[in-house]
Amino acid sequence: MNWKTGVLVLLALLGGVTVLVKIATRLPAPPEHQVFINGEVLTMDAQNRIVEAVSVRGERIEAVGSNDEIMALVGPATEVTDLRGRTLMPGFVDAHGHFPGSGLTAVAADLSSPPVGDKQTMDEVLAALRTQVESAEPGAWVFGTGYDDTLLAEQRHPTRAELDAISTEHPVVAVHVSAHMVVANSMALELAGISADSEDPVGGVIGRREGSREPNGLLEETARMDIMMRLQDMSAVDLYQVIKSAVREYARVGVTTAQSGGTTPSSATGMLYASKFGIVPQRLVLFAFDDEFAELIDTGEFDPAEYTSDRVSMPAIKLVADGSIQGYTGYLSHPYHTPYKGDENYRGYPAIPRDTLIERVKELHSEGYQLAIHGNGDQSIEDILDAFEAAQQAHPEEDPRMILIHSQMAREDQVARMKALGVTPSFFSAHTYYWGDRHRDIFMGPERAAAMSPARWAQDYGLVFSSHLDTPVVPMQPLQAVWSQVFRLSHGGDVIGEEQRIDVMSALRAVTIDAAWQVFQEDRIGSLEPGKLADMIVLSGSPLESPMDMRELLVERTLIGGATIYRYQ
Repeated sequence: MNWKTGVLVLLALLGGVTVLVKIATRLPAPPEHQVFINGEVLTMDAQNRIVEAVSVRGERIEAVGSNDEIMALVGPATEVTDLRGRTLMPGFVDAHGHFPGSGLTAVAADLSSPPVGDKQTMDEVLAALRTQVESAEPGAWVFGTGYDDTLLAEQRHPTRAELDAISTEHPVVAVHVSAHMVVANSMALELAGISADSEDPVGGVIGRREGSREPNGLLEETARMDIMMRLQDMSAVDLYQVIKSAVREYARVGVTTAQSGGTTPSSATGMLYASKFGIVPQRLVLFAFDDEFAELIDTGEFDPAEYTSDRVSMPAIKLVADGSIQGYTGYLSHPYHTPYKGDENYRGYPAIPRDTLIERVKELHSEGYQLAIHGNGDQSIEDILDAFEAAQQAHPEEDPRMILIHSQMAREDQVARMKALGVTPSFFSAHTYYWGDRHRDIFMGPERAAAMSPARWAQDYGLVFSSHLDTPVVPMQPLQAVWSQVFRLSHGGDVIGEEQRIDVMSALRAVTIDAAWQVFQEDRIGSLEPGKLADMIVLSGSPLESPMDMRELLVERTLIGGATIYRYQ
């Protein structure tokens, strides 16, 4: 998911440069000197030291140590915070997400089912879209996000006809929880130029009515892209609401570095200026979506420095090699556990043909770009590793840190290959909670489901790995990601692969220092060490003391560069 937030949109939103300067949020300044004492300070340094206190000068950490050591640095103007035993730790680093996508709740219908939302029937999904239509401007695009066909009583997707019944005067779209497919009404299909004469695009499928070539509204993978881009072309006011809603949510849960994991040139520019004008206080990591940046890259006009600042970085180029397991579009080496549409041989499909993927990865790697490649199914992961091995053989790089996003169904032999090739996985480990029961019973079967998001294998093979939530696919709740790697409990209460559990400290590293390492930011953020930026959070209790209850902990304070951007009220 990408977000069209170009500079002209921001200027239009705020009525020109003069008004922009007046209205834009001035980032809070940190105190000249502040110390935090009497706490459980999780430094996340190389030794995972736990100390009592921290001293911060301006935006950087001056020292960590005992209460006595830090109090010796206190002067007349020092601000002293008594943590009273609470936990201070690095702010969470979003290893992969789609900021500001979670802010869509401000402008779109919420179609999600429990445990995220409350929609359990198709009638409830359609009613939410109908309510959205009633408040929409004439002819405006109307959409909702997060429906899950496997959690609805009817066990199916909405249809084009059902969306037509809601409105024929608005383009109406329902976005699947995976964000890898949408269902569109007739008006939306017409505006996207999709008809019975349309061929399936490479890496995508246009759903058809039975016995006909007429589209049924369901668009998978690359077939959905035109409509997804149109949904992002929202009004300036709506766009501002989306961004600010996401900013508040991320601050409330302690995220100090957010990621927009697949940007266009316009959205990257917009995020850069949203940061510069103080609209977004979090640090931002932008991945350039290859499909959108390809022309600039191939003509030599792409310069990541044009999209960077002291708070914004663009370290990697993003490719998407397959789809979603729960959407039946993840690319597997063996068929799905429950046959898709009765096809016992169905294994999903690649979003990028293997030969094309190999050549593109070699091209980008030869130019020195870090790569971040989405792969869920084990056959997709195999193709990605083959492509990167060929790239490394042609143009060896000592420390490439190629990020294999999701790595959901990676086999043990593939984890071993990652180590040999300099690949670092980022696991969507909360899949075990949100989809674990269905992966076991519907998509993968018990044996394969037990090995999904294999963090323990990664640990055993000495890989550095991160954990993410792919927000807005699921809510931004970093402690849920940690909890899921530690316990691997499903929403139904079952353990999904006990042998892949890891310890609490390793899971905390996966959302802090190791996530920072993946994007070459480990010297600036991710741990509390002298000289690093003071991106920190205060928790209401300790995730080490009662790990099973860590999801109940509150973030009481979020600081970026020593400045407080959020306090729990």
